[in-house]
Amino acid sequence: MPKIYFIDVTNRDGVQTARLGLSKLEKTMINIYLNEMGVFQSEFGFPTTRHESNYLQANLNLADMGVLQPIRLQGWIRATVPDVETAFSLVPNIRHLNLSISTSQQMIRGKFLGKKSREDILKIMVDAVEAARAHGAESIGVNAEDASRTDMDFLVEFALAAKEHGAQRFRYCDTLGYDCPFTIYETVKMLAQNVGMPIETHCHGDLGMAVANSMTGAKGAIDGGQDAYINTTINGIGERAGNADLVATVLAAIKCKGFAEKYELGNPIDLTKAWKIARFASYAFKVPIPINQPGVGANAFAHSSGIHADGVLKDPNNYELYSFDEVGRGEPETVETGREICSGAYGGISGFRHIMGKMAGETAVPFKNTVEAGEILELVRYANVEAQKPLVEDELLFIAKYPQIARKLLTLKPLE
Repeated sequence: MPKIYFIDVTNRDGVQTARLGLSKLEKTMINIYLNEMGVFQSEFGFPTTRHESNYLQANLNLADMGVLQPIRLQGWIRATVPDVETAFSLVPNIRHLNLSISTSQQMIRGKFLGKKSREDILKIMVDAVEAARAHGAESIGVNAEDASRTDMDFLVEFALAAKEHGAQRFRYCDTLGYDCPFTIYETVKMLAQNVGMPIETHCHGDLGMAVANSMTGAKGAIDGGQDAYINTTINGIGERAGNADLVATVLAAIKCKGFAEKYELGNPIDLTKAWKIARFASYAFKVPIPINQPGVGANAFAHSSGIHADGVLKDPNNYELYSFDEVGRGEPETVETGREICSGAYGGISGFRHIMGKMAGETAVPFKNTVEAGEILELVRYANVEAQKPLVEDELLFIAKYPQIARKLLTLKPLE
């Protein structure tokens, strides 16, 4: 029986969202949290973008060290030979790529301005796939941007050509959130049946249906006999109205009426990590979690009306579909309301040693001497310059544990 896998694209679609962004350390922490959660793959960045090169290499180094295992790290590029060449020039050890090109008549007319035909689109994509294979790519996904506004015959032709030349997955992009659960189910099922390769769904929320479309798209792929790969972002952050939210989509896959009994996940997801990853993304992006966000919103387990409060006190199952501890909530938190020492770009050794010394138990970081503490402090300062806000405990611990990786993350090389 085919299965469902999750591919999170926060570090690609999320970071290209207008007015938002992440530091390279924050992107790395998200990869670590996704790995802890059990997500199959992170679309971890742009191999053709020069300021990403050190970050991408550092994360691939973490994978080689076993820190980012078993998650797969995959880069996003345009489906062109020059992009493939640039990607392998800047990041020679990248092994997983998604190649993207627009396929709809709207994009051919309005984006390419009629300078490319469908035949051109096919040839450009095929040449890019062959170039990626020639460079040793271990897995290649091919994306049809604006697939939901592309006619079925061309989608099938496009996906078959990608498969025949060595691609392992086809990404169906509902780029404008144009689909509904009924249309995407039929389309993806037909693609799975006619193309015979795993199908990814990449859904946007312009009409508020990103999670629902992701679920029915996955159902269509499996009913069509193929594995389904669902694209998500943490807290749904993405272009315009956002993408399918990671936590909400996982909850739907395992809690939705009758779904989990028939459609299985390809690898286990640890939902107890949901609260942690959602809160970190909220802090890193500086975007509050909506109060009614499934699982992680402030009101997700809040009750005030008499009937509901009475019912949930008698038995939480009366008004809660799942428990707060299933998504990692319930632990007490301490909020500092008095004196507080924070990490910062201009912090000194005394304040830094105080911060690191407050970490309890196994997380405590003992420095051999002031020199070692000073070296880590210098990296922390640079990380604060990039983040423009105090680092969280996990970031400080990461820098202390992997100073050479942190140094690479914090090094940007402008064009000479």
